[in-house]
Amino acid sequence: MSSLAATALVLPLLTGLGPAAAGQPSQAPAEEAIDDHTATVSITEVSPEVPDEDDTLTIRGTLTNDGSSPIQESSVAARQPVALSSREAMDEAMARTGFGNTVLDGAIVRNHGQDIGTIEPGMSRTFVLHVPVSELTLGEDGVYQLEVSLLGHTEDRQWDQNLGIGRTLLPWHPDGSGAALPTKLTVLWPLISTTHLTSNTGSDATQTPEFLDDSLLSEISPGGRLYEMVKLGAELPVTWVVDPDLLASVDAMTEGYLVPAEEGDELVAGTGQDEARAFLLALRNAVRDQEVVALPFGDPDVASLAHRGEDVRGALGHFTSASAMAADTVETVLDVTPSTDYAWPVEGALDPEIVSVATSAGADHVIARSDSLRPGDISYTPNAVRSIGGGTSAIVADAGLSTLFEGDMSRTGSAALAQQELLAQTLAITGEAPSEQRSIVLAPQRMPTAAQADAMAAALTTLEEQAGWVELTGLSDAAAAEPDPAANHRVPSARDYPERLRDQELPTSAYQFMRETNRTLDDFTVILSQPDRVAAPVGNAIRREMSTSWRDDSEAAEAYRTAVQSDLDDLIGQVHLVQKSPITLSGRSATIPVTVQNNLVQDVQGLELRLTSSRSLSLQVDDAEDVAISGGHSQSVKLSATARSNGKTVLQAQLFTADGTPLGEPMTFQADVTSITSAVMMVIAGGLLLVVLAGIRMYTQRKRAARISGSEDPEAGAPAGETPADTDEESGSTLPESEKLGRND
Repeated sequence: MSSLAATALVLPLLTGLGPAAAGQPSQAPAEEAIDDHTATVSITEVSPEVPDEDDTLTIRGTLTNDGSSPIQESSVAARQPVALSSREAMDEAMARTGFGNTVLDGAIVRNHGQDIGTIEPGMSRTFVLHVPVSELTLGEDGVYQLEVSLLGHTEDRQWDQNLGIGRTLLPWHPDGSGAALPTKLTVLWPLISTTHLTSNTGSDATQTPEFLDDSLLSEISPGGRLYEMVKLGAELPVTWVVDPDLLASVDAMTEGYLVPAEEGDELVAGTGQDEARAFLLALRNAVRDQEVVALPFGDPDVASLAHRGEDVRGALGHFTSASAMAADTVETVLDVTPSTDYAWPVEGALDPEIVSVATSAGADHVIARSDSLRPGDISYTPNAVRSIGGGTSAIVADAGLSTLFEGDMSRTGSAALAQQELLAQTLAITGEAPSEQRSIVLAPQRMPTAAQADAMAAALTTLEEQAGWVELTGLSDAAAAEPDPAANHRVPSARDYPERLRDQELPTSAYQFMRETNRTLDDFTVILSQPDRVAAPVGNAIRREMSTSWRDDSEAAEAYRTAVQSDLDDLIGQVHLVQKSPITLSGRSATIPVTVQNNLVQDVQGLELRLTSSRSLSLQVDDAEDVAISGGHSQSVKLSATARSNGKTVLQAQLFTADGTPLGEPMTFQADVTSITSAVMMVIAGGLLLVVLAGIRMYTQRKRAARISGSEDPEAGAPAGETPADTDEESGSTLPESEKLGRND
């Protein structure tokens, strides 16, 4: 074909109709692409979403003048759909802005436009187009790009041009044509919230739970995020993914609970009992006969634990216990038996450390995402399940589907586009390998807003009613599918883990702080007659400190950890020593009373009271005394002391547990020993002198007796050189030479 002939064929395609295209009698101007963004065209509705050949397509939307001058003599018209051959082509089409050419954007559909007129700067106008499907150049089954153009001119450009263009996707599958096997789609419906309960429930006889604030009431009340999730999910074939901590928190609201007052530091009674009961009733009805997956209690951050806390002693134990208590919590509150063998790292990002930590707590399946565990070098979307070794499977959610409903879904245009994209993406997946049935998963963001939930629900309803190429199933079906041997089964290395996500993780110091709090808790509960009253609320709070919801909120996470430790310290402080004033001791022996106060509502036992002196040589205190006190009582413990000298002594009293761990703060007081007088001291000194002299005399006598017994042995005779005259006649002892001479004189 000659270049001239080619030009003759292309020119009509590069020519659009301004007002004439909208049904107005005007000459058709040439279209051109412009760089500056003059207007926004938002398509807010396409009906029917999946049209048949005999339908009339209704396209609704809004036009917004983003420029600084009026848009004049404007009109809006649909453009001929352009076939998109793959999911990648769909992504590229939706990412483009502005007008390129009619090969990429299609020619204007004539005689079905709408005259708009003038749009002042910053103002918006709505439009409605009715286009018979027979007027559209739709060919084979598949996905098509559908566009709407705003045509007009401005003060500085006095000719008709494209001033804005809006795009969406149109799935074309007339009358369920084609013999493709439907794709199985699992949609996760997450019921997860932030941390709401504190640990401060153990010092009260009624065990009244205390909340950080009243935000949970807002979430479960009509119009709230969680309320909408339950209401919408009840009508959908979804798999519920539940944090047991959320259920426990709402359940705690059904009776008396405390929240901070709007002003001041006081706590006031919560008022959400009716809303909490209604929410749980609606949730029980919603999950009946549906699949429920229970995450570990508190939704712990598996990735943070793997990267920052695994080497901190006790951290993995908290994760394991959180997993162990998940099923009981869900069964108690919802009366259903959940699956508990799933772990869900943030955004489905994996590395070997994350898999190792997840499986250590009993997870057989790890929910990943395809932008982390990529499909591999294949031309189709494989089954979600992948075997990753060690008997563990990764359930790889499709990243394209899972991220569709992020962003501001309160904008009608965004929600409508996400809906059309879900329909189109699933149709494209089915068409990739029509003879092979695949099982795929959509795992949305952990905590969708009410608007995001509403957009998802609307899209899933349309999918269920109009998309014959999709079959909605549960997560267990996806996990039971046959892993595709051609898909990538290799878990990404640690260096491939996104730095953006790594920067959000809890620091190692957080896990070290948890360890210290848990150690303090263990030391305290051994003395309690009802340890669960303290161990349960504080232990749960420690598990909440590991929650995924603390990401990007490090200050709040640290404040929560500090509050848990502080509440525990305050609780321990309920068992304390009553401060003594200075005392005076009379005599050598004295009894020192120390009062131990137990303000808890339960008994304590297994305590020891020890008293130490700063001058132990002057004042000696006897051994420790055992302590056991009933709840709400005090006890005076008497310790014996022996004074050895006058003077002031500082005494320190301290409670210890049976294993020698100090409990609470020590108490110090002063003792003044004044009753040991000088006369008493002289008597004591004289007595000691007599004892010393008596000892010397006894020593001398024993030595002399030993000499005598050696010299008077009858068989030995006198020693050589001595005569009997050389001995003392009276004592029988040998006299010194000087004494003998003196005696002879």
